[in-house]
Amino acid sequence: MTGLPAELDSALVALAARRPLLVASDYDGVLAPLRDVPSDAVPAPGAAEVLSRLATAEGVTVALVSGRGVADLQTTSGLTGPFRWVGSHGAEFDGPLTGELAARRDALVERLAPVVAGTPGGRLEVKPASVAVHVRQVQDRSAAAALLRSAQEFADSSLTLKPGKDVLEMAMTDADKGTALRRLRDELGSDGALYLGDDVTDEDGFRALGDDDVTVKIGTGDTAARFRVADVSGALALLNRLADLVS
Repeated sequence: MTGLPAELDSALVALAARRPLLVASDYDGVLAPLRDVPSDAVPAPGAAEVLSRLATAEGVTVALVSGRGVADLQTTSGLTGPFRWVGSHGAEFDGPLTGELAARRDALVERLAPVVAGTPGGRLEVKPASVAVHVRQVQDRSAAAALLRSAQEFADSSLTLKPGKDVLEMAMTDADKGTALRRLRDELGSDGALYLGDDVTDEDGFRALGDDDVTVKIGTGDTAARFRVADVSGALALLNRLADLVS
């Protein structure tokens, strides 16, 4: 007994026979429980071990695909290994932003900072390719919603809005996780792929893969993913099952 839904387990068995195989996952909410303070989001027990097991299997590539910047993701997670790192929703694939885009980001930060500071609990996060307004710690939920609406008014047509769970991210490019996954899969020549995600921005990743790939939504909410598991524990159970199958 795997503890996984029978249909999902069958899909994993079929996927495990394909090579080259891409195993890709979001980080926050999938490999690490969500935290009010992003720097506190350390990997769940067993996450590092199962990723290492998968990455050392013949013909398997493991990729971490996150809205975080790559440097932040590596520092916060503490994960090391032969992984592919895709950050900033795909904008950090071949390197950091150009100087012009970074300057636009910094100008947006300057305009947003006093607005966010005016809402107790609001937090402004500056990423390599975007600016994010967080309201998870805003106790007054009507004030939280108002702050996100106010932040959206600062967006012009050059920005790509990426709403998430208690956050509005404003990206300097139109990169998304789906584009990054397709690019990575083409580069590797992958015959099969798995993608795990929990948030709105992961839907691009789910839609980017094929009908015979395995896409898994972690948690509740509408989704384009083929399958669903309840939480981080379910995600790790799935990855351990796949690691057993490919080893």
